Amino acid sequence: MRYRLFGSTGLRVSELFLGAMTFGEQGGVGAPVEECRKMLDMYAEAGGNVLDTAINYRGGASEEILGELLDGRRDSFVLASKYTVSRGGADPNAAGNHRKNLTASLETSLRRLRTDYLDIYWVHLWDRHTPVEETMRALDDAVRAGKVLYVGISDAPAWIVSRANTLAEWRGWTPFAGLQVPYSLLNRDIERELLPMAEAYGMTVAAWSPLAGGVLSGKFAQGTAGPGTRIKAESISAQDLAVANVVQEVAEELDVTSAQVAIAWTRARSRAVHPIVGARTAAQLADNLAALDCELPDTAMRRLEEATGFVAGFPHDFIAQTSAWVFGESSQRVDGR
Repeated sequence: MRYRLFGSTGLRVSELFLGAMTFGEQGGVGAPVEECRKMLDMYAEAGGNVLDTAINYRGGASEEILGELLDGRRDSFVLASKYTVSRGGADPNAAGNHRKNLTASLETSLRRLRTDYLDIYWVHLWDRHTPVEETMRALDDAVRAGKVLYVGISDAPAWIVSRANTLAEWRGWTPFAGLQVPYSLLNRDIERELLPMAEAYGMTVAAWSPLAGGVLSGKFAQGTAGPGTRIKAESISAQDLAVANVVQEVAEELDVTSAQVAIAWTRARSRAVHPIVGARTAAQLADNLAALDCELPDTAMRRLEEATGFVAGFPHDFIAQTSAWVFGESSQRVDGR
């Protein structure tokens, strides 16, 4: 495992993040404590150091389990959690990105995780009812209080993130160093605005669901899935199944697994991207971690991308199509930054 810097900070983070959304058996199929311990130990032995959870994962059990498993070794990890999601549906102030919910959510997470600080605190989702100025100032206060070291934002429009970081720059607040978004061969939306924005700001991109909810894990190749699979093949579109089949074909040619190909593709798209790997068993995690050794040839990358049929849309395609006319033929010989 190699390490990169978290955004424009000096924090060292591993190439793959470990997602703890599966830690706990509450609310559906998840991993029991002992299996979580095996996965955490395996990840640490591989050199991984970023643990990603949230106040609502498994009804809070994810944070509680991590708190138990990190006893005596918490400082060896970059511990991250998120807030926004409701702590109680009947209370309108128990959700959102305003100062009151941030304060209460942070104290709840710190107590469950048995720590007095979080390395990274993520805004979980854009809250259109809370001014972004309030959120950024409240996060900066948490940083100044020593309860949070770095901040990031998940699942938000690019213009909101840009505005937030511009405000932080102007007012001397802590900016977002990380962006957490879904990214896989079946969901390339971030390539339009969010990924270019993150690269321009020097932000780390934590990519969740690199296996597209398991569709790219190999279970659905040729339209079949093994027992115990939550997603049924008949509920997946023909296009998505076609992409899954191409992933399986590439995996067979390279003598690796479909999951390794899918994760390797996500990693290869940008140095800013750090896939979040999540598993319910140590065996699944071992397979995901092996993606670090999977190098995709250029021909395989092109084949995988062509299978998705992704188009950037307006204005990106329009600009590309008209650039030679707008900027002149000599523009083709200009080397950019």
